[in-house]
This record gives sequence, C-alpha cells and structure tokens, in this order.
Amino acid sequence: MQPNTNVAKVYDTILSIPGMNDEIKVNLRTSRKNLLLLNKVIERGINGKDSEDKSISVLESIPKEALQEIGEIAVQLLSNAGLSEMNEKLKSF
Repeated sequence: MQPNTNVAKVYDTILSIPGMNDEIKVNLRTSRKNLLLLNKVIERGINGKDSEDKSISVLESIPKEALQEIGEIAVQLLSNAGLSEMNEKLKSF
C-alpha cells in the first residue's frame, strides 16, 4: 500500500469521528482582498490548479504578506474549531 493511500485512510477515519459533523460558528473578519485571495487558494486546493489561464498563476503573484495573513486566518479557523492540535498531528503524516 502506498503512503498517500495510508494518509487518505487516516484522514477518512478522523473525518468520521462522532462530532465532526457538528456545526460550529466561525466569526471571521478579514479584508475583501484577503477573502478573494483565500477563495483562490481554496479553489486551487480543490482543483489542484488555477481555474484560469494555466500560463499565469494568480497564486504566484500574491504578495508574501497577504499569504501570511491568509495563513493566519486558517490557523484562527482551526483554533476556533478546536482542531489545532489534531491538524499538527495530521501534518506529521
């Protein structure tokens, strides 16, 4: 069995833990710019690529500061959901 398959199985198992489908309230305050960039990051993560012209990557042109702010949003969301520690452990896979 390949390592990627094992990681996928671990994530699948964790996502099926009771309570993981419970809704949580997320209070997020960010700029429109960062929200638009966050959308692009999520889009790329889902699609595995930019949905626009492949020769010009929008994500490559994002300023480093904006990427740091988006990273902080992701950390804040995980923290608010009580998933920070679990996420750190999953990164080790």
